[in-house]
Formats: sequence, C-alpha cells, structure tokens
Amino acid sequence: MPDAPSPDPAPPAAPVDHDAPSGDERAGDDPGSVPPSDDKLARGGSGLRPFWPLLLSLSALGAVAASTFEPEAFWTFARSANSWLLAGACGVTALRVFFGGARFRFISGGRLGLAEGVRGQIAWDFLSNLTPTAIGGGPVAIVYLARDQGISVGEASAFMLFSMVLDQLWFALSIPLLLGASSFFNVFPDVAYGFGHWTFFAAFAGMLVWAVVFSYAILFRPQLLKRLAGRIFSLRPLRRFRHRVVREATRFSKRAHRMREQPAAFYAKSFLLTIGMWMGRYLLAMVVVWSVYPALDVVLATLRSAALHMGSLLMPTPGGAGGIEGLYALFFGPLMPKALMAPTLLVWRFLGYYVFVALGAYLSFHQTRQELQRR
Repeated sequence: MPDAPSPDPAPPAAPVDHDAPSGDERAGDDPGSVPPSDDKLARGGSGLRPFWPLLLSLSALGAVAASTFEPEAFWTFARSANSWLLAGACGVTALRVFFGGARFRFISGGRLGLAEGVRGQIAWDFLSNLTPTAIGGGPVAIVYLARDQGISVGEASAFMLFSMVLDQLWFALSIPLLLGASSFFNVFPDVAYGFGHWTFFAAFAGMLVWAVVFSYAILFRPQLLKRLAGRIFSLRPLRRFRHRVVREATRFSKRAHRMREQPAAFYAKSFLLTIGMWMGRYLLAMVVVWSVYPALDVVLATLRSAALHMGSLLMPTPGGAGGIEGLYALFFGPLMPKALMAPTLLVWRFLGYYVFVALGAYLSFHQTRQELQRR
C-alpha cells in the first residue's frame, strides 16, 4: 500500500477484490435494498423527536446565560473582539471536517473521494449528536456512508471501524499526556476535585483501558466484534440492521488480517490525519475565547479543552447535550471574565455542534429525496 491514496488500489481496510460478497449476498448488502421506512435514524429520524438533544443543549445554555451574562461587561469586551481569531475559529471547524474527510479517503484507498469522505464525517458527527454516547454515531453512519457512495455495508463498516480504532488509539495516547500535563498545569479545575481526586482520575483510567481493549479487539480479536455488534444492534432503533451488520462483522475477521498487514507508513499517515481532526476540536474553544479575551492562557485553555472533550465522552446524553455545557462552565469559567462565559459558550456550541446538526439534517433529507426520486 503506498503512502498516498490512489483511486486504483483496493481499500486497505476492506479489499473488495478478495472479501466482497457476490450474487445474492451482494444484493442483501445493497444500501438501496433497505426500505426508506427502515432507516429513519440514519436519515435524521422522523419529525422533531430525534432533535430533543438540541433542545436540551439550548436549555443548558440558557441556564448558564441566566446566571453569568452581564450585558454591559460583555459589550465592553465585544467591541474589542479580534475578527481574525473569530474567522480562525470558523477555519478550525472547517479543517476538522477536512481532516475527517481526508482520513476516510486515505483509509479507503481512494474508494471514497474527498467530497464523499467529508459528507461521511459530517453525517458521523450529526448522528453522534443524536444517539446516546454509549452507541456513538458510527454504527448508524455506516448506513449513510453505504447509501451515499453506493457501496456495500461491509465496505462502509470496514472504513468506519478502522476510523473508530484510530480515534481510540488517539484517546489511548492523549489521556496519559493529559494526566501527565496535570503535574505542571492546572488542567482539571479545582471544583472537579470536589467529586473526589481519585474518582476523577479513575474515570480517565477506565477510558484508557477501554481504548486499548477496543483497539486490540478490532485488530487482533475481531471475532469479539460479532458479539459486540450483536448487542449494539439489538437496541430498538438499530434492530432492523442487526442481521446484516452481524453478517458483515463475521466477514470483517478476514479484513482485520489485511489491516494488520498494512505498512507502518499507512498507519502513520492515518494517525496524523486523526490528530489533525481532533486538534481541530480542541483548538476551537480556545480560539473562540481568545478572540474576545486576549489575556487568555492559550496553552492551559487548549489542555482544558482536550480534557473537556474527554470528559464529554462519559456523558449519557446524545452528543453530551446538557452536560457538556456544564463542563464548559467548569473548565473555562475560571479562565475568563464571568460575562464572557455564555457568549463564548454559544459561539463554541454553534460552530462545534449546532452547525453539524443543521448540515447533517440537510444531508439526511437530501439523501432521502434522492432515493424517493429514484423510486
């Protein structure tokens, strides 16, 4: 496998020339073979019901604003806001999506183009914001990715699972770095230790163990994936996909062998794209606050942003809605004047959450309309 993606080679994570199904099996994998009524969640759901996390997020934002917002003090800071840094915040968000799309393109060996990869990443973020954190958007985004590109669910699941492995490897690296940095910086706010010093670190240690176990299981014990997929897709919103996904999880065992055979350069470039994507997430909050508060400690703010994102993974609500706004107040509140907390929270959530809900809803409805037109 060459270092750079090319449209000619077979995808490294799911080589279609060896493991792709054929005949009747492929017909069952055709994303278009699933009736429109059978994948409402993958298309953004029906009505407003899936968007209750958005209302929860807005409610939490309103609670923060009610207790911290001071109009006069805010306008004093707003008049001196750095427009270049605000533009940079938009650029950081765009780079986050670009790196995610480029990662899909690279790991698929060119099977997915950059545009398709970007749409897949947006759909993944969108669905992550609408599904419980324990599920994540990945399992559901597989369906969208398959339909969008017209590829089998098996291929889409291979690309998505390898992306999830890369994310877990990043967590496995960044959690020890954050814990180590806490010896030199006040990474975790003092109020966090009110929940218990060792309890707080035990949660991060548990996340580290999970990241290592997940990556090991996918790469070296893929047979465990079949059991995990069976449990996840037994949940009511995903039950209709259970048979196909479990079947593809069985086939994934062969693909996992080829994943392990990829050269070090392939893993290195994939991981660099993963770092770029996650750094885009971490830098966003820091740049937003820095744009209106020049005295911000940018290094500490970046570290706290990383810790905040790690903590949000423990939130039970979809996308961390409601809880992540509270974490922002805990982690960033002490770093800036009180009057800036609500406005910066609004801009941060708008660029990192609300925008992806809007874009994901558009992509989902656009895909549905195209399929209806084809019928």
